[in-house]
Amino acid sequence: MNRIELNNKRTINAWAMFDWANSSFALVIAVAVFPLYFNGMILDDFTFLGMEMTDTALFSYSLSFAYLIIAIMLPLLSGIADYGGKKILFMKIFTTIGSLGCIGLVFFKSHDTLDIALVGFILAVIGFAGGQVFYNSYLPLIASEDQYDRVSAKGFTFGYIGSVILLMVNLAMIQKPEWFGLSDGKFASRVSFVMVGVWWLGFAQITFRRMPKEKTGIPLKGLVRKGYDEILKVANIIKDKKNLKRFLFSFFFYIAGVQTVIYLASTFATDELKFEAFDLILTIFILQLVAIIGAIFFARISEKFGNKLSLIAMLIIWSCICVAAYFVYKKFDFYLVAVAVGLVMGGIQSLSRSSYSKLIPAGTTDTASYFSFYDVLEKIAITIGTFSFGFIEQLTGGMRNSILALIIYFIIGIGLLLTVSFKKPKEVRV
Repeated sequence: MNRIELNNKRTINAWAMFDWANSSFALVIAVAVFPLYFNGMILDDFTFLGMEMTDTALFSYSLSFAYLIIAIMLPLLSGIADYGGKKILFMKIFTTIGSLGCIGLVFFKSHDTLDIALVGFILAVIGFAGGQVFYNSYLPLIASEDQYDRVSAKGFTFGYIGSVILLMVNLAMIQKPEWFGLSDGKFASRVSFVMVGVWWLGFAQITFRRMPKEKTGIPLKGLVRKGYDEILKVANIIKDKKNLKRFLFSFFFYIAGVQTVIYLASTFATDELKFEAFDLILTIFILQLVAIIGAIFFARISEKFGNKLSLIAMLIIWSCICVAAYFVYKKFDFYLVAVAVGLVMGGIQSLSRSSYSKLIPAGTTDTASYFSFYDVLEKIAITIGTFSFGFIEQLTGGMRNSILALIIYFIIGIGLLLTVSFKKPKEVRV
C-alpha cells in the first residue's frame, strides 16, 4: 500500500463514513425492524428441512450460519488483501453483497417466501461482517498510535448517529405509512429494507472514493497461496507475542458476554417483561443514543488512565448489568439497565479495537491479516455466547439464569486482561 498520511482529517472522516453506511444494517435489519417483521410473517412453529422449528430459533440459526461462513472465509481473504493490496476491493465486494441482500428482503411477504428472507438476511450478515474486518484493518494505517482511541470512537459515533437517523425515518414510515403514500406498515417495513441497502451502498462510496489508493500490479496468479502464507506468518507472530495473545484470549471471553447481551436483550425484554414493539424500539433508541456518549467518554477516560483500566472498569459495569438484569421485573428498571448497557456498549467495542491496534507490532502493513484473527475470534465468541445462553435457559428453565451466568465470561476476561501490558503511545505531530 502507498504511504498514507497519518491523522489526516479528510481520510479519517472518509473511513468513519463506512461505519455511518453499514451501521444501518446493524440497527435496522439485525436489531430493530427486521426481527419483528420476521417473527410476524412466519409461523410460530413449523417444519424446516425436516426439523420442527420456531421462528426465533430459525432466526438465530441463520445468524450463526452466516457468521460461520465469514469465520471460514476471512482469514484467507484478509491474507490476499494484505499481499495484493485489495482491502478496498473486498470492502466493495462485501458492501455490494450486503446491500443487495437487504434490498432482496423486499420480496419477503409471507411464510411462503421464507427462503427469500433467509437468503437475503444471510447475505446481508455476510456483507456486513465481511466488510468490517477490512474496515477495521485501516485504523492503524490512518492514525498514529496516540490517536487510535479517538479515531476508533469517531467511527462508532458516526455509525450510531447515521443508523439512528435512518431508523427514525423507517419507524415514521411504519407507524404512519399514509404520510409517505404507503399502503400499510408491513409494506413500509419492506421499503425500509430497500432503504437500508441503498443507504449502505450509497454512503460507502464516500469511503471508497476518498481512501488512499492501494498498490496495484500484483499478479492474480498465486494470490491464493500468498494469502495462506500471510495468515501463517501472522499466526506465528501472534503465537510468540505473549502480550498480544493474552489480550486476544481476554477479548474472546468478554466479547462473548457483550455480544450475547446485545443480541438477546430484546428477546429477554419480550419474553420476560412482555415488551411490545414500541417498548423495544424505545429501548433501542436509548441504547444507540447513550452509546454515542459512551464511545466518546471512554475514549477520553482511556487517554487519561490508559486502555487497561478503562476496559476493566467497563467489564465491571457489564458484570453489574448482568446482576441488575436478573432482578429486573419492571419496564422502567429495564430502561435504566438499557442506559447502562448503552454507556459501555459503545465504549467496549471502540476501545477493544483501538487497544488491539496498539498491540500490533510497530510498522506492520499486513493489518487485514491481524484483524481477521480479531474478527474471527469475535464471530466464534458470538456463537459460543449465544449457544451457552440458550443451553442454560433450557437447562434451568429461565433466561434470568442465563444472564447471570454471563458474568463468568466477564470475570475471565478481567483476569486475563490484568496480565496484559499497554505501553504509553508516543504522540505524533503531523
